[in-house]
This record gives sequence, structure tokens and C-alpha cells, in this order.
Amino acid sequence: MNHRKIFYQAVIPSMLAFALSGIYSVADGFFVGNSLGDNALAAINIAYPLTAFIQAAGTGIGMGGAVMFAIHNGSGDYSRSRKFFGISLLLLALSGFLFTLFFLGSGERILRMFGAEGDILRLGAEYFRYIAFGTLFQVMATGIVPFIRNMGSPVTAMFAMTGGFLTNILLDYILVWVLPYGMTGAAVATVIGQAVTLAVCLIFLIRKRELPSLSFNKETLHMAGKVLFVAISPFGLTFSPNITLILVNKSAVYYGGNTAVACYASISYISSVVLLLLQGVSDGSQPLISLCYGKKEIRQAASYRNMAYRFALAVSAACMLVIFFSREHAAALFGASREVTENVGRIFPVFIAGYLFVGISRITTSYFYATEKNRFASILIYGEPLCLLLFLTVFPRLWGIEGTWLAIPLSQICMMLLSLLFIRNQNRGTGKKTEETAEGSYAGIS
Repeated sequence: MNHRKIFYQAVIPSMLAFALSGIYSVADGFFVGNSLGDNALAAINIAYPLTAFIQAAGTGIGMGGAVMFAIHNGSGDYSRSRKFFGISLLLLALSGFLFTLFFLGSGERILRMFGAEGDILRLGAEYFRYIAFGTLFQVMATGIVPFIRNMGSPVTAMFAMTGGFLTNILLDYILVWVLPYGMTGAAVATVIGQAVTLAVCLIFLIRKRELPSLSFNKETLHMAGKVLFVAISPFGLTFSPNITLILVNKSAVYYGGNTAVACYASISYISSVVLLLLQGVSDGSQPLISLCYGKKEIRQAASYRNMAYRFALAVSAACMLVIFFSREHAAALFGASREVTENVGRIFPVFIAGYLFVGISRITTSYFYATEKNRFASILIYGEPLCLLLFLTVFPRLWGIEGTWLAIPLSQICMMLLSLLFIRNQNRGTGKKTEETAEGSYAGIS
């Protein structure tokens, strides 16, 4: 069996799919920024974490169910794996309805908390209002895609997300540039794009007869709890860049004003694509790792993890080179003013430095939740924004807006070092268990 070939067949479609999902926000920023200017670009940037929260909730629940689905498939318990699929679909639908009600009632207040005011608040509220109406489509689409990957069809998952992305681009052009719908048009384009992704996923499941089990018994709540427990980690992994976005936007508003927010908008759009490429590597390797874990093939699971490390480092290095040499033109892509474009070219190298560190920590995190070590995964995921918050309370007071930018790569370095420490300790523990097993076997033979 060619494990390397299997790895790339799983990971490359996942990378492309995640990169396309990241371009949703980039596309909105591109069309709106070129049509309405810096304030609209900043408004999309401040409002996007709420959109990302909706999609991360779907990804978290879907990945939580998909991990349990893959582990039980690996152990041969196919009936139980189908039950996890059915429970996950119900959780996705319920969360979609609840989030719709919540965000329609409180979206504008949350944007104020994020630092939006004046024109930026007005434009951001207009954008997110229509995003909230389409919450169910977004949660279901992002939640079913991980199951399709874990069913051995990463290419289908990629096509589903590609269809949604192309729909979003086409409708952004029509509703923002051709027709004068502005922020509303960008939001509607995003929702319809996710609806197309969901439609492709449902067609696949029906044609392949990959149907869930919806039977209920005394174990149902327990299984739902397991899905939600695992979901904490992939949700955080997907949403953590947006926690960074929220914290940095608030610091940028305070120490640099709207110009600093517009600068970070361009940087965060491009960085989000890189981070999602890396998440594609981590989530693409997850089905392989979980399947090996279910089969008790721990060494092979670790081998897939190490392949993911090497590939993520290569992807990070390539992205760093491309962005470094094109950084002078990054903000111009979004129709930013000359002042914003020049500032972005100057400060982008600070952010580029963190890509290598993020690759290591994301692969480690994915490995932990793929093998039911959710405590380690959660520490890594939620430790990064806490570390960033600590740095943001200190560095900007010392160095102004430059301290805000510096806090980001430093927090990423801290999480990389912590992830390597966790892996080292786990390897020591695994080696010790292996030695004890070997000694026990030897004693039995004697």
C-alpha cells in the first residue's frame, strides 16, 4: 500500500476546497472594496468574524461527527457510525435555527462591541443582516462536507465547495458591480454560494445512498454529547483566526484608526487563504489518522501526521515567498487607497513570518482531535487567542500600532512551541507503554 499516494489523494483536494472557502471573504472584500471604498472594506472585515462563526459552528459539529464516524468505521462498527451521522445532521439543523434567531436579534450590537461605528457600523450591519437570514444553509453546507471527506470522497467535497465559490463570485459581480445592491448583494451572494455547496452534498449522499441512521434510544444523548465534545476543537481551529481578527481590529481601531483597520483587512484576507490551505492539510489528513486510530494502527497514524508536518511546512514556505515578493500590490487588489497600500507593503513581512509556526500547531491540533485527545487540542486552539490578548494588552502600549502587528506572530510562535512539547511528551508516553508491553510479553514467554 502506497501510504504517501493515499495521503496526497486525501490532502490536496481538501487544501483546494479550504482555499476556495477562504476566497469567499476575499471575493466579498474585492468587489465591495473596489465598488464602495475603504469604509466598506473595513466593514466587511469587522463583520466577517460573525459569518465565520456560523461556518465554524457547522464545521465543528460536522467534523466532530465525522471523526466519530471514521473511528467507528475503522473499528468495523458501521451501524454506530451511521448513527453518529444522523445525530450530527440533527445537531446541525438545530444550531442553524437557533443561530438565525440569535444573530437577527443581536448582530448590530455585536458589531458595536467589535469596535464598528459610523459608516463602518451601518455598512457592516447591512452586510450581516442578510448573512444571518441564510444561517441554516451555511451551517448545513460546512457541516456535511467533512462527512463526505470521511466517506472517502475528498474530490466530491472539493467540487461541492468549488461550485459554491464560483456561484459566489458570479453573484458578487452581478449584485455588487452590475446591479447597485452593494453590501446586501455581497451577503446574498455568499449565502446562495453556500446553498449551492449544500445542494451538491445532498445530491452526492442521495446518489451514493450514504443515508444516516435516525433511530433514537437511550444512547442518543450520550452520542450527541460526544459529537459536541469533539466539535469544540475543530470549531476553535476554524474560528480562532477570526478571534484574532476581532482582537486585532479592536486594537487597530484604538491605536491606528480606520486606516489601520483597512490595512489589516487586506492582510487578513490574504492570510486567511494561507491559513485555510494549512487547515486543508490538517483536515485532509484527519480521516486517514482517525481511520488508523480506529484500527489501532497508532504508528501509521503518526506517520500520516509527520507527512502532514512536512507538507504544511512546504506550503507555508511557498506562500511566504509569493506574498513577500508581491506584498506591494496586496491592498491594491481590494481597491484600497494609496496610503493603505503603502502601509500594507511595509508591515506585511511581520505577518508572513508566522505562517511556518501556524502550520506546525494546526497539524498537531488536528492530530489530537482526530485521535480523541481533545484536551491537548483545546489547549492549543484556545491558548493562542488568550496569548494574543495578553500581548495586545502590553505591546501596543509600548510601541503603538506596531506592537499590535508584532503580537500576532509572537503568539503563533508560543503555540508552536507548546504543540511540539505536547507531541514530545506523548511520544515519550507511547514509547514507555510499548516497552512495558514488550517486557510483559517477554515475561509471559519465559
